[in-house]
Amino acid sequence: MRRQAIRRCNPIVICALLLAPLTAASYCVAAPAATVGAREQAATPAAIAEYHRKLKAYQEARGAYEEDAGAYWTAIAEKRRIRNAKRRDHQPVALGDYVLAQPPVYEGPKRPVNPEPEEKETPRHPRKYIPVVADLLKAAAEQFQFVPQQPKTEMDFKRAYAQVARAYGLTREQAVRVYSFETGGNGNHAMQSGLETSRPGARAISTAMGYNQLLTTNSVELVAEQGHDILRALSEKAARLSGSSHAAMERKIAVVRRMVAYARSVPDTWSAHEKLADTAKGWAIHALVLDIDVGPLLQTHKLLTSVIFASNKGYTRPLTAAELEMMNLTGDGTGLDMVTMPQRMREQVPTANFFQRRGYERNPVAIRHNTVAKLLAVTDARMDSNSAKPGARELAAAF
Repeated sequence: MRRQAIRRCNPIVICALLLAPLTAASYCVAAPAATVGAREQAATPAAIAEYHRKLKAYQEARGAYEEDAGAYWTAIAEKRRIRNAKRRDHQPVALGDYVLAQPPVYEGPKRPVNPEPEEKETPRHPRKYIPVVADLLKAAAEQFQFVPQQPKTEMDFKRAYAQVARAYGLTREQAVRVYSFETGGNGNHAMQSGLETSRPGARAISTAMGYNQLLTTNSVELVAEQGHDILRALSEKAARLSGSSHAAMERKIAVVRRMVAYARSVPDTWSAHEKLADTAKGWAIHALVLDIDVGPLLQTHKLLTSVIFASNKGYTRPLTAAELEMMNLTGDGTGLDMVTMPQRMREQVPTANFFQRRGYERNPVAIRHNTVAKLLAVTDARMDSNSAKPGARELAAAF
């Protein structure tokens, strides 16, 4: 079962310093003494009374907004259930099956600052550590005694990917334009979201990695669901090799077979795969994205499963790269909902219909480009721009 939350939450902003593991607990730093002193001086009875007046106004405005927003997102969920039921019953989906109003926007006063000093430090949850390439390689070595075979040059990986993608029926336009969108047109096979540049303070913002920015859960799910085909392809390659190259490929096949068994040790659901992906063995499986033999297969299957999903649902027209990207970003079911929509509806249906509230409110691109037509248009425009960059031109040449 493929499902992918909008990430890069992006979806559209694609985002090398290694992060040290966080301690078990951390706390907000106490305010400097000078700041506390200033607050104490400002905390006159009049200032405190004014604060409580503003706080009440804020709470009333915020409460009214939350009531409206709650009703709106409940309607979004209900309309989604109606569309899903109609599709199961092979009934046509109409414009009225979507919420056509844009989400409410909070326009009330800001929360006022309390003039009185805080009584104690406020504990906060530690930020979850995001593994980076070094962690993945370490996990692969420790858990499966495996070292991914990385390319001597980036062009070698691009050629390998182009060969696999073409063999499985992906077009050059689909592969190159999705790569352009996901990596900004210059990403390498090991590019991780948030670490595209070596700017000071850069940190990984997700485990998304490679030409199609696979998450750890994507890797685990693909290995579980497509493991038989990956092993078949590796075995066919091994049959064409000899000597030490053949022996090395056989060892790789044995490792992948163990990884497939681990990925299949749980039910075939996103939530179950997500739990496995957050283990050392899950990190090790994600390291396959870096391997010049397995990585292109994972990248290809990530897109191919969307193409097959659309075909199985009766969508026979070839997917454009922007349409394929919508499925890649939002998940096949949600993406196909947008893809199968006629143009006149695309221009009227808000993007909010395809999000959960939290994901939408954290997605400035979907908010700015707030209809399906606008979101597809900005995706196409970004693909156009990034396809002219050197990395994208190299991938196109590899086809």
